Amino acid sequence: MKLCMFTPRELELERGWPGIVEGDTVVQVAAQTLQSFFTGGGTARRHAEYALDDVDFRSPILQPPSVRDFYAFEQHVKTARAARGLEVPQEWYEIPVFYFSNPAAIFGPGDQIPSPADTEELDYELEVAAIIGAEGRIGGFTIMNDWSARDLQRAEMRVGLGPSKGKDFATSLGPILVTPDEFDGRSATMVARVNGEERSRGQLGDMHHSWEALVDHAARNTRLLPGDILGSGTVGSGCILEHGDGRWLQKGDVVELEVEGIGVLRNTVA
Repeated sequence: MKLCMFTPRELELERGWPGIVEGDTVVQVAAQTLQSFFTGGGTARRHAEYALDDVDFRSPILQPPSVRDFYAFEQHVKTARAARGLEVPQEWYEIPVFYFSNPAAIFGPGDQIPSPADTEELDYELEVAAIIGAEGRIGGFTIMNDWSARDLQRAEMRVGLGPSKGKDFATSLGPILVTPDEFDGRSATMVARVNGEERSRGQLGDMHHSWEALVDHAARNTRLLPGDILGSGTVGSGCILEHGDGRWLQKGDVVELEVEGIGVLRNTVA
């Protein structure tokens, strides 16, 4: 099943309505959010139908209880750490580590992304995210862009804590949420483009840690809530930092992240 938060173009609702994408239409369902749709068992009453051409998608989860972003691709870890003269620690292979990002800075498809005023090294990060549904299980998968200000992040990481301000200004999600019966998160081609030029390509199947391991670790000594976001971390070659070419994002750049089976998440740098 393909789920979304959408709004008819003439209404321009900030949060939108939950819907089910079926072919060229979106069927509105009787729930406030996708979180409530999941907790209601995924069987909410159907309302009106809208043509896809007449709606805009919003972030599948606009105000998540939490955002955890993992570090699950070995190639990305090796390349990023090598740039700082570091090797991959043995613990990385044993623990699916993550950091907490900002639930108050979520953006959806088509949104403009506010670049921090004090960065000159704005980066995209090509990821897939799992959204927690009912009873702590994965309710679906979407595309995630973990926007990064690399110069801010670099200073923070020298201290040994973080990242924080290098990350928490924006995370974008969308365009839709695909349930595990249609997309199991085990394999997909992932591509990033900037102004139409392909800049990154990788495979979701290269994740070292499984989604089951990510969920189990996230739930250790706590509980997961509907709408919690678990990011995969950046696929190998999935960011400008890994390329090392200094072609950082600029104002007006259009960034497209495409994941086979989910769609294209498109944003513009404000």
